[in-house]
Amino acid sequence: MNKLADQLRNENLGKVLENEPLKNHTTLKIGGPADLFFEPNNTDSLKKAMEYIKAAGVPFRPIGRGSNLLVSDKGIEGVVIKLGDGLDSLEQNGGEFRIGGGYSLVKLATVLSREGYSGLEFSAGIPGSLGGAVFMNAGAHGSDMSNILKEALVLFPDGELKWLTNEEMEFSYRTSVLQKTGGICVEAVLLLEKGDRETIMAELKKNKDYRRNTQPWNYPCCGSVFRNPLPNYAGQLIESSGLKGTTVGGAQISDMHANFIVNTGNAKAKDVLDLISLIQKKIKELHNIDIETEVEIIGRKS
Repeated sequence: MNKLADQLRNENLGKVLENEPLKNHTTLKIGGPADLFFEPNNTDSLKKAMEYIKAAGVPFRPIGRGSNLLVSDKGIEGVVIKLGDGLDSLEQNGGEFRIGGGYSLVKLATVLSREGYSGLEFSAGIPGSLGGAVFMNAGAHGSDMSNILKEALVLFPDGELKWLTNEEMEFSYRTSVLQKTGGICVEAVLLLEKGDRETIMAELKKNKDYRRNTQPWNYPCCGSVFRNPLPNYAGQLIESSGLKGTTVGGAQISDMHANFIVNTGNAKAKDVLDLISLIQKKIKELHNIDIETEVEIIGRKS
């Protein structure tokens, strides 16, 4: 690992840190160290770095802004690649926008809505990066990324860089083909429509206010913990099961929204996992529903 770190530094490909605590890079503020943490300067730096990572034969894991992740207390083996500020380009061609995977989704929605482009209103207040949103097919308020994505530039684990069309992304509820292949969304082309700026901004504000008023963003959290087992809603099932406010260690099922687990201070990944297990067991017992996690649980087993 030391040799790989030296190679990445010598090539000046980006930020390289060893044994970096991942609690510094997740919105839940939980996570042990990455053996090696790498934040590329740009797409070319990422491609070059992948050559070294592949040659070294070490595992790697991409992350965005850490909003949908629960990282093990024991951290992550190999290299964690963060798509951050070096991958936040934005180019426009009419209603087509080519955007870096590291671009903040909240910022993107605000910037383009102010310019009078419609399509991202649903994402108001959704934390994380554009690349992560494509990976998860993030959505809210009746829309999601599949409705606005034209194509995505994906870096696959074998080092191949390839554009995938919307159809090839195999989008469905909170999923895409990237979850099967381990690909990284490096860039995305979005198709947005020109509209009335004031109307778009009003919709954006309404969605942002709704999120602020119904979700506990005053505490570190990872977003929705469970997928909605439609036609049911995870939060309603958890609340009706009497689990709202339940605490394990420093983790708590939010009093504000039962599908959120918050870090009330120094929570461990194990605390969150214990709450997840408790919820799943109770929902199965009371409602005979197998409720699945939406948050990605990654890293070394505890």
